[in-house]
This record gives sequence, C-alpha cells and structure tokens, in this order.
Amino acid sequence: MKRTVLVVDDEQNMQAVMRMVLEGAGHEVLVADSGEAALAHIQNPNLDVVLSDLKMPGMGGEEFVIRCRQSRPDVPVIIITAHGTIRSAVKSIHDGAADSLTKPFEPEQVEIAVHNAIKLRDILRENAQLKAAVSESRGTRRLVGESRAAQQLLEEIRRVAPYKTGVLITGESGTGKELVARTIHELSPRRERPWVAINCSAIPRDLMESELFGYVKGAFTGASQNRPGRLEQAQGGTLFLDEIGDLDASLQAKLLRVLQEREFSPVGSNQVRTVDVRFIAATNRDLKEYVREGQFREDLLYRLDVYSIVAPPLRSRREDIPLLAQTFLHELAAEMDKKVTAFTPAALETLERYAWPGNIRELRNTVERSLLSCQGKTIDVGDLPGAITAQSEATAGKKFTLDKMGKKNLDRWLEEVERGVILEALAQTKGVQAHAAKRLGIAERSLWHRIKKLNIQINRVIH
Repeated sequence: MKRTVLVVDDEQNMQAVMRMVLEGAGHEVLVADSGEAALAHIQNPNLDVVLSDLKMPGMGGEEFVIRCRQSRPDVPVIIITAHGTIRSAVKSIHDGAADSLTKPFEPEQVEIAVHNAIKLRDILRENAQLKAAVSESRGTRRLVGESRAAQQLLEEIRRVAPYKTGVLITGESGTGKELVARTIHELSPRRERPWVAINCSAIPRDLMESELFGYVKGAFTGASQNRPGRLEQAQGGTLFLDEIGDLDASLQAKLLRVLQEREFSPVGSNQVRTVDVRFIAATNRDLKEYVREGQFREDLLYRLDVYSIVAPPLRSRREDIPLLAQTFLHELAAEMDKKVTAFTPAALETLERYAWPGNIRELRNTVERSLLSCQGKTIDVGDLPGAITAQSEATAGKKFTLDKMGKKNLDRWLEEVERGVILEALAQTKGVQAHAAKRLGIAERSLWHRIKKLNIQINRVIH
C-alpha cells in the first residue's frame, strides 16, 4: 500500500530530490513551498508523514511543527536542518517532531527516517482505534443487566459521570458499589488519569492517615523516605473511598478540609499541597443514622453526598440473574480452562428463586463453586450449592396446592415447607439465628428448637 508523504521546502531543487527519493521508495508525494501552503494538506486523511525544512520564509519550520502537532498529532513530522540550526532542531524535537535530518544527507537516510515515521504513524493510528473501541465499550460492557433497575442505575451513572461532582454510592454488601464507582470514572473526562481506591475499613486506624495523606522522611520511626499517599497518587483522577462509614472521627475532620480547601499536608510536614481529585465514596451503612448517633460528621456527609446513587440489591432485579450468571460462567470458565458453556433451564430457574442475601458477589461465588462441581458441559441443579437449592425448593413450594404435596402426607409436606422457610431466613441473615428468628416472627428459643427438630445444619448457609 502506498503511503503519502508531504514535503515542505521553499527550495524547488530540494523538492525535486525528495520527490525522486520518496517516489523511488514507493510513496506518494505531496509538496508545498511554505508552511502556510502546507497547512492545506494537513487535514488530508491519507497523510502519513511530513518532511519539513526548518528555515523557510514566512511561517518557519518551528511554528509549522507546533501547528501540525495541534491539528494532526497522529502524523509524525521529520524536520530538515543545516549544521548551523541544530539547536533549533532540538527545540523542534521538544515541540513534538518525531525525527530530524541534517543536510547534507544520503537518500538512504531519508528512506530510513520515513520508514520509521510510518511505523510510528501505524502505532499511533492503532492506539487511537483501540482507545476509541475501549471508550465506546467502557462501563456498559462491565455493568451487566437489562432490568429496569439496572438501566436506571446506568442512566444515573451517565448523568453524573461527565462532571467533577462528588458521588456517594449506597447499597447492601455485594451489590457492586466499587464497579459503579469505577464505571463513573471510566465514563468521565478523567478516564485517562489515575483511578485510586482505598478501603477505609481494611486499613488499621493508626496507618490510615499516612496511607491517605502520605508522609515525609522522619515523620515517625521507620519513615526512611518520603512516600506519597493515595490522595497524591490520584492527582488529576478519581479517589474512591470504600466503606467511608468506618473512617475514624479524627480523619473525618482532615478529609473534610481536603474536600473544602482542595489541599492537604503529608504526615510529618507543614507543607501544604494542592490536589485536583474527584471523590467518590461508598458505604453499606446508614450514614444519616451514624450522624444522629454522633459516629459520622454531618458536614462531611453533606460534602460527600452531592449526588447519591443506590446500587440495587439483586433480589430487586431478578430478571438479570440469568444474564449475570452466564456472564460470570463465561469469565470463570475461561480463567479455569473448563469447557462448561451454559446452565440448564432448571438450574437458572433455581438461581432466580434464591433470595441472594450476598447479592452479585454471592452469585459470582455460586457460579464458581458450581463450575468446580460440574463434570459435563452444562451446569445443572445438582451442581449448585446445597443452600441455594434448598431455599429455592422452599420458595417454589410456597404456592399451597394439593399438587405441590404430591404423594406426601400433610405432616411430611408441612415439615419440608417449614425447613425451607427456616433455611431461607438463615440464608438471608447469613446464619445469625437472632436475626432469622426476628425475620420469621418467632422467639429465638423457638427457632433453636425447630432447627434441632428438623436437623438443619446452619453451616450449610454460611459462606
């Protein structure tokens, strides 16, 4: 395939030499005798490389390089210079020129320089195409769901993503709050800048300040060198504060100052540093209740909660369960190199009936366990964890008809229904009997007796 090279030189002899060398190498050649005339060719979509003299009347080569880089950053520019203008050539390289040729030069040098520039052009073009493809699929390919709740969530993300506005994401554990935050970042103008996450409950209280703000050498025993904190690492990008409700009270005041003043000081330093960061926080706590109890600063809550997004529980978007399960199966099967491709209709129906107290995280773990159990190419009901099938059977048995009893007598059938309902309550409360009893509306002692009578193994529903 012929490549198009633009030669910019005010000397006709040089134009003729360049045309002969480049056409002999199989390229199509365009010529311009000034920087102003060359600008008309810059927007040519087929343009691959520019060869420009540095010293020309009117717009010189230095200004032309800058204009070219602004208009077509994907097109490499090679500058041609004489020995007396090498310093100017170095400046042009700093301004974005890809290479330089110093007169006099051999034809082979021109061919090599253009060949290398074309390879650079191809890399830049491929990179731009990949970025465009990634940008188009960002967020939407990761947030899976066709339910009304899932589409509403995606719409809220798209609404707030383009702005610097702080976002507070709430929702039960396992609903994908970090994925929501990451999608906001990836759909924002900061997508190419850092994404930094910190879990406020996972880091010990004594270490949290230095982790967040960084420290300077000598700030404490063992601080042998300066270390940037998560705030500084996120400069220009997004800082995600997970489990913000667990942040220590003293650090809440310092974080508030950062949110208000956009500045902070590393531990052990009096130097104030400015920061340009978008803050996204997440919690499964009721922060308003925490404020009433004095565990969370009201002014910090107002700063964080500029825009609220609720990550819906999986039980409110049951129609997404088959799609989510199939997505997880595809990912995990590839990771584990297992040739399992689908679920049976009965298995999917069982998954849809389950309560999913652990939400999407529990569903993914369930798919992984089922994949390990599966011996064929399709996951069936028997491959699913026992707690899933037990509760699902109980849920299916909630429609009280004689057909549901089958050949069982009433006592036997009622016992199975009771077992299923208790298992469901235990699954929803993650095995905490006091909470399960409250959910069932009976005394905890009564629940304990029923568990003993029905020989229910609680560890079957604790994950």
